Amino acid sequence: MTENITQNMTQNKNWKSKFFMIAAGQTVSLIGSSVVQFALIWWLASETSSPLMMAMSGMAAFLPQIFLGPFAGVWIDRLKRKYVVIAADLFIGAAALIFAAILWYGHPPYWAACLILGVRALGGVFHTPAIQSIIPQLVPADKLMKANGWSQFMQSGAFMLGPVLGAAMYAAFPLPVILITDFAGAAVASITVAVVKIPEPVHEKRQVPHFVKEMKEGIGIFRRDRELMKLTIASTVAMVFYLPLSTYYPLMSSSYFHGNAWHGSIVELCYAIGMMVSAILFGSLGKSDHKIRIVYLGLAGIGITCVVSGLLPPAMWAWVIFAAVCVFMGGFSNVYNIPYIAYMQETIPAQVQGRAFSLIGSLMSLAMPVGLLVSSPVAQFFGVPVWFLISGIGILLTVLMCRMTR
Repeated sequence: MTENITQNMTQNKNWKSKFFMIAAGQTVSLIGSSVVQFALIWWLASETSSPLMMAMSGMAAFLPQIFLGPFAGVWIDRLKRKYVVIAADLFIGAAALIFAAILWYGHPPYWAACLILGVRALGGVFHTPAIQSIIPQLVPADKLMKANGWSQFMQSGAFMLGPVLGAAMYAAFPLPVILITDFAGAAVASITVAVVKIPEPVHEKRQVPHFVKEMKEGIGIFRRDRELMKLTIASTVAMVFYLPLSTYYPLMSSSYFHGNAWHGSIVELCYAIGMMVSAILFGSLGKSDHKIRIVYLGLAGIGITCVVSGLLPPAMWAWVIFAAVCVFMGGFSNVYNIPYIAYMQETIPAQVQGRAFSLIGSLMSLAMPVGLLVSSPVAQFFGVPVWFLISGIGILLTVLMCRMTR
């Protein structure tokens, strides 16, 4: 069955136009989401200056994936994936519109921003694994890493523009106006997915899902591939250290280096530039037979850049070095992510990829609150740079242990 799907995709001469149509729409949506995400997080950071509040916002954004991810994967493998993507995109945009209306008529408590981040994340529980499962239905197997490189290049551009636009709009417009961009981007993405004909794998014939059995089937995918299982464990442990840093980035610029919103946006811009450069390299590289090794290299690079960041003093000249280090950190994040996703897309049967990607999403999301529970008191009492240093050491030790294990 999988071979037939691959042959049909290879024979499809229009896969590039279909792929880029969807990728372009998703990029527009991601720009809107990045603008809103930056504005909300910076609003919380500037209003509260609290690592604990930033930790709460990070937890809110990841908790839906932890609890609903495995169940979402079961449904994604049973429904038409293009409908799942469209519904999830519009749900995220609608949530932003609702919060814009609330802000327009009053000043809600700060926890309300955490709540809206959680609601938006609920749509992402279905959206991310669904779009990752669609790509192998459009792209030939030997072009998956190249396609993922192109996709990450476009997404990196969105990550690069998002903070810059977010900072500019944050200075020029009230927050409710900024939130509207999320819905506009979601509408564009939904249209591009709707007009593309996407092949569907053979879905489960059972009308009522057997969640426990089907989730076990998803876990079995990893148990049968020892290298993938080991890599997934290593990634989960490493993300416990690394993921909380995303919530502390604004505090590094605002509280530690005493910068403003533009300094925060430049740091994220540098991170996105690194992602874009590495994505270009993968887009030109194409197929590789050493994806697992490349993933470990990416994790090690992330660890090294975290250690360097944690050792910088609280001076503006050090902020310049921090911004430069973030270029490499963003680059290594793609060195870790692109071959990881491509390996899964190549080796996992199409009809169960929704469960596989949802399980990965749940593990990564579980790593976030676990990391925040440990990191927030450390960042609160010892400073955010201390957690950067601890993260780098922890990631490097994790990679070393996994590479030594046979």
